[in-house]
Amino acid sequence: MNKRFFYTLMIMMFMSFLNAQSAKDIIAKSEQNMNGDGGYSEMKMTIVRPTWTREMTMKSWSLGTDYSLIVITGPARDKGTGFLKRKKEIWNWQPKIDRVIKMPPSMMTQSWMGSDFSNDDLVNQTSPVNDYTHTMMGEELVEGQKCWKIKMVPKPNVAVVWGSVIVWVDQKNYLQLKTEFYDEDDFLVNTMLGKNIKTFGKRMLPSRLEVIPADKPGEKTIIEQMVIDFDKKQNAEFFSIQNMKKLN
Repeated sequence: MNKRFFYTLMIMMFMSFLNAQSAKDIIAKSEQNMNGDGGYSEMKMTIVRPTWTREMTMKSWSLGTDYSLIVITGPARDKGTGFLKRKKEIWNWQPKIDRVIKMPPSMMTQSWMGSDFSNDDLVNQTSPVNDYTHTMMGEELVEGQKCWKIKMVPKPNVAVVWGSVIVWVDQKNYLQLKTEFYDEDDFLVNTMLGKNIKTFGKRMLPSRLEVIPADKPGEKTIIEQMVIDFDKKQNAEFFSIQNMKKLN
C-alpha cells in the first residue's frame, strides 16, 4: 500500500513537473529553435488571391530579438525597400521616394507589403515569450505529430496586435506546426501552418509557412525559406538606417 502510494505520488510529481516546465518554457524553446541568436536568411513570399498571384524575394538579418533587417530583392518595382527594427523602433525605407519612415505602433496591425502577414509578424516588435501569458490547453495531433496546445494572451498595457494566439508545438523538435490568431472579440482571423520540415545547419525547421485568412476564401500567403544560416551573424552596428539604404 505504501509502495503504491509512493508510485502515485511520484507520478503526480512528474506530471506537476511537466506542467511546471510550463507553456512559457515550451514557447521559449520553440522560439529559440526557430530564431536562435540571429543569422541570415533568404525567402520567397507568394501572395495568392482568387484572380492573381504575386511573388517577392527578400533577404533578412537578425540579432537576438532586438535587431532585424529585411530588404526586398525582387520584383524590380519593390527592390531595395527595407524594414529595420532596433529594439522598440521600427523604420521603413522607401527608395522610390527616397524616404525613411518611422513606423508607429498603430501600423503594426497593418498588412505587410499587401500580404496576409502583419507588420508585427515580420519584424517581431512584440515578444511571444515576454509579452504574453501562456496557458497549457492540452495535447493534439497536427499532421500526425503529437503537439502541445498553448494559448497566449497579451499582458495588460502591452501593444499587441492580437487578442489571443493559440500555438501547437510538436513535442519532439519543438516546432510550431500550427498557429491561430484571434482578435479582441475572440474571432479567428488567421491560421498559420508550418510545413515541409527541413534541416538548416543543425536545426529542423518548417521551410514553408502558410497564412490563411479565416474569412477570405481562396486567399493565402506563403513564405518559403530558401537559405537559413544561423552562423552568419552581424553586430548591432550593422542594423542601421544607413546600412538599410545600401543593401539590396
